[in-house]
Amino acid sequence: MSLANSHLWDNFIQHIRRSCTAVYFKLRFTLSYRDVEELLGIRGVKVDHSTIQRWVFKFSSCVEANMHKRKNSVGDSWRMDETYIKVGGMDRYLYRAVDKQGNTVDFLLTKRRMKGSAQKFLNKAIGNNGKPRLINIDKSGANTEAIRIVNRYSLTFKKIKVRRVKYLNNIVEQDHRTIKRRISITTGFKEFESAQRTLAGIEIINIIRKNQIADPSKNWFATFKSLAA
Repeated sequence: MSLANSHLWDNFIQHIRRSCTAVYFKLRFTLSYRDVEELLGIRGVKVDHSTIQRWVFKFSSCVEANMHKRKNSVGDSWRMDETYIKVGGMDRYLYRAVDKQGNTVDFLLTKRRMKGSAQKFLNKAIGNNGKPRLINIDKSGANTEAIRIVNRYSLTFKKIKVRRVKYLNNIVEQDHRTIKRRISITTGFKEFESAQRTLAGIEIINIIRKNQIADPSKNWFATFKSLAA
């Protein structure tokens, strides 16, 4: 490799490291984009907060795809629930499921709280994790109907059992609070896709923190970097 090419390669590697660090700071800690800009400035890295926002938008989908490939398998007893998130001044709904051990199964931000949204989430969760034996839900008719439809069109005789025990969903509601606390300092999301990708990134950090991705180094940042590669 020539000296010029070597220099270009070093600059490229430094750019990747800076962007990965900035994205991790934003997703891991309760920081605004301007906070991350200031922290990087202290470390001698000059980057505008709007650029960091673009990095989060760009990296999140790639990291999520790699996460699903490497995430440890979850249990077959799920707790499913949804919570509202403000996007552009309107209520949007974050569907989530965890297994009975508290491991994250999957997540999806939707524009509405209805049968079709719940079904879309279930299709995503089952596609990434396999079909559960049982799902615990609240009294939501939309969630009940979505599970019924999934069972109706299932290609196997194995049907998902539905259970409604309110206190069992405390574990997923705790995760909801974690997500809401993380975004509480922001002025709110302005666009749906940006909210979707940012929330996905925060969820992925939580999955790493729960040790759901095998990593011999037990270093959360190293794991995140490997997913971003």
